[in-house]
Amino acid sequence: MAEKPTLKMTAPRIRAMKEREEKIVSLTAYDVVSGAIADAAGVDVILVGDSVGNVVLGLDTTLPVTLEDMIHHTAATRRGVKRALLVTDMPFGSYQSSVSQAVDAAIALVKAGAEAVKLEGAYTEQIRAIIKAGIPVMGHVGMTPQSVNNFGGFKVQGRGPEAHAVIEAAKQLDEAGAFAIVLELIPAALAKEITHEVSCPTIGIGAGAECDGQIQVFHDILGLGDFNPKHAKVYCKGRELLLKAASDYACEVRCSAFPTEEQSV
Repeated sequence: MAEKPTLKMTAPRIRAMKEREEKIVSLTAYDVVSGAIADAAGVDVILVGDSVGNVVLGLDTTLPVTLEDMIHHTAATRRGVKRALLVTDMPFGSYQSSVSQAVDAAIALVKAGAEAVKLEGAYTEQIRAIIKAGIPVMGHVGMTPQSVNNFGGFKVQGRGPEAHAVIEAAKQLDEAGAFAIVLELIPAALAKEITHEVSCPTIGIGAGAECDGQIQVFHDILGLGDFNPKHAKVYCKGRELLLKAASDYACEVRCSAFPTEEQSV
């Protein structure tokens, strides 16, 4: 088993990991418990994802997630994270309208505890302005969930003639100063090409093994949901374990086996 890193992670240190050919471990988190678990596990980048809409709030897409939602969950996650770089997704509607809107939203997220922000698509003006304000930015190309309606669903991107557009978008983010780029649901061969074309690290999700790092959703790898996407590996049957524990508790209360003298004051 690899030794857990101890150095406090920063955006420049994440970027430097590509040069040293060190794989970057990323995981989402949404509150103090998931943040503390990911941090204790030695994760390098913890993303407070707008996927909170799907896995915590029960929404079908990330589109209804608000800036206030992300501020709330960033503050909660911050309290559990010590070593990892804490990045927060900028939700739909918080950066598309104007550069000033994007900077203001990024500042609000940093005030809540984020150390960097992530946005989807080639919003290069916004990225440069946010970086100018002193905030590192992570990019995101390929299947960008906030554009689900434009794509007509959650589909693999970058096949055939679409590949060039994804490559160009990644290059634009790299040139704009992104310290890393998430590549989501694109062919592995395309992800490999982009990884070699850009100077910043690539972090894949459903994009093959040749990216500089990987990111997964906390609930997916722990088996907490009732849906397991193809790109995720379930490392434990968390939903079954928790259901059994809750069921055992309910059973013991009903049959007066809990509490015992040991749990009484």
